[in-house]
Amino acid sequence: MTVQPIRLFGDPVLRTPAELVTDFDKELRRLVADLTDTMREQEGAGLAAPQIGVGLRVFTFDVDGVLGHLINPVLHFPDGEEQDGPEGCLSIPGLHFDTKRRQNVVASGFNEYGDPAQVVGEGLLARCVQHETDHLDGVLFVDRLDPEARKGAMKAIREAPWYDPAAPPVVKVSPHAAGGGPLGL
Repeated sequence: MTVQPIRLFGDPVLRTPAELVTDFDKELRRLVADLTDTMREQEGAGLAAPQIGVGLRVFTFDVDGVLGHLINPVLHFPDGEEQDGPEGCLSIPGLHFDTKRRQNVVASGFNEYGDPAQVVGEGLLARCVQHETDHLDGVLFVDRLDPEARKGAMKAIREAPWYDPAAPPVVKVSPHAAGGGPLGL
């Protein structure tokens, strides 16, 4: 188990859709352990494999005392209820922006041994599961902001001390963006 460096906004791995996991082996279990250790070291609520440079559909979470992971997640929304609140990201350190998400989610997938697994979440856990699954699709939470908020977020990112102007970021426009306490996920 090893703490891994977090890839920051602008790294192409964060914009590349992750591959389905097909081998539930010792290497996968090591990846889950590394993700968990790294997430805890960084005091995050969740961490997806692309955030440590691994292009596989795996994420871990630790929300309100619920620690877990999910592999090859598929999300279902039992209702249309929404939440709006501060969201952050370990790959965009120190910045938080109000982001709309669904209030309730049911995420189906597998555990590290290939057994079926399900995460049923509301509120913060639902936000985390959606955020981490977005990472697996190459989507960052700033992509979900409305155009005005996204413009402000990009300005804040360009002014952040960790931002590298030699590797400018690419921002996707989400078809799901509305109208077009802080959480580090």
